[in-house]
Amino acid sequence: MLPGAATASAGPAEARAATATATATATATSAASTAAAATADAPRAGGPLVIAHRGASAYAPENTLAAVDRAGDLGIDWVENDVQRTRDGALVVIHDDTLRRTTDVEKVFPDRAPWKVKDFTAAEIARLDAGSWFGARWAGERVPTLKQFLNTVDANRQKLLLEIKGPEQYPGIEKDILRVLRQEGWLDRAHVEEKLVIQSFSADSVRTVHQRRPEITTGFLGTPAAAELPAYAAFTDQINPSYTSLTAGYVAAVHRLKGPHGKPLTVSTWTVNDAAGAVRVRDLGVDGIITNNPDVVRDAVG
Repeated sequence: MLPGAATASAGPAEARAATATATATATATSAASTAAAATADAPRAGGPLVIAHRGASAYAPENTLAAVDRAGDLGIDWVENDVQRTRDGALVVIHDDTLRRTTDVEKVFPDRAPWKVKDFTAAEIARLDAGSWFGARWAGERVPTLKQFLNTVDANRQKLLLEIKGPEQYPGIEKDILRVLRQEGWLDRAHVEEKLVIQSFSADSVRTVHQRRPEITTGFLGTPAAAELPAYAAFTDQINPSYTSLTAGYVAAVHRLKGPHGKPLTVSTWTVNDAAGAVRVRDLGVDGIITNNPDVVRDAVG
């Protein structure tokens, strides 16, 4: 039986403003929809993709536009992020379900503990400093909206592995995310074929995305038992486990199955931050490596 969720993601933002603006179900879709995920979900022949975890988060504050730009500076095409929803329905990019660790929310709103993202409006979150915790040079970085994040990724000609974070806290967030993606041009053929994967630790959330937009490449975060993998293959194109649970046999078991788009399932593992670890998972046969240190991993497996 499938689980609903699994347990287990330079310089001030103002300086960047100009750049930021410049399955069974699948059988019911058209042949074009079947082809739409061919690039994003095909196993890698030339080595694993390197995916910058929350942006290049070893070098800039995670999930900020600065981290996206830093990944771009390093020549990294793929970035990963985490999307949550504010009290007034806006979508913002932040990992924790509280604002405490990566912003100055305790200083700005001292009486609002436990500082849950879902308890703050978008305008309130926009006031917070999301960079100083990482270093003084990052003072003034903000928690970006999903729209801002998408625009920066697009401006940098990068690609996005979008994680729906804690969807059980945000009923209907899949519909909201798909709406913003559509509004920002991310559901056109070019983006869907080559530039977008949506993943989650929640099987229900991944299934919802697949049912709503079958052409989108999807990923399940976690390590389902090998016997359960065929059920996942009905609605997801990727199985993305922690590197700590990874074996060559498991990767091979994933690769033997075809996903909803008729392509072999792929594996992107997380979070690998050193050269030796990168080489190890590459040799296990993974298709992608999610990392805070994308330059280190790229140089090790390239």
